[in-house]
Amino acid sequence: MERRELLKMIAAATGAAMIGVPAFVFGQAPVPSGNSAFSEADVAKLDEIADTILPRTKTPGAKDAGTGLFIATFVSDCYTPEYQAIFRAGLADLDQRAGGRFVSLSAQARTELLRALDAEAGQRINSMAIATGGDNRKALKPHYFTMIKQLVLFGFFTSKAGSTQALRYVAVPGRYDGDAAYEPGTPAWAT
Repeated sequence: MERRELLKMIAAATGAAMIGVPAFVFGQAPVPSGNSAFSEADVAKLDEIADTILPRTKTPGAKDAGTGLFIATFVSDCYTPEYQAIFRAGLADLDQRAGGRFVSLSAQARTELLRALDAEAGQRINSMAIATGGDNRKALKPHYFTMIKQLVLFGFFTSKAGSTQALRYVAVPGRYDGDAAYEPGTPAWAT
């Protein structure tokens, strides 16, 4: 194998990992867009949603890691126009279900709303898998809350705060230890 071919394969493999789960799973490449039209209010709402999913405990929460801005950038830069539309319609639906504005809800009401959306998204995934037999993935459209939740987890655990404070982090992995002792409650590794 030539060096150039190897470099192309490595670039393709690492680039595919950064496309995002919805785009990758459904076989779509990212579409560049110059209209990163998420307002500061949208980013603040995404931060509050992310912080409801991953709140601050003894480690920083998703809001502390700037996950809202990450999500806004990722959706604008990596999602196809169709998926961007699903995502934006989902944010509007979230506000509608909140009775106006998600950010005006109490912490408990936010949690209950997001749990209901998570259950709804899970039911859609199950019903789509049953209906198509898992074969026709291009016809499937994800639930917007699935997209939000995936991006919250991805954004937080790849951030500095998530990978160094919520997870154990080693910049350069040491030796392989196949039988490492586990103590209950210790975080997973980030590398």
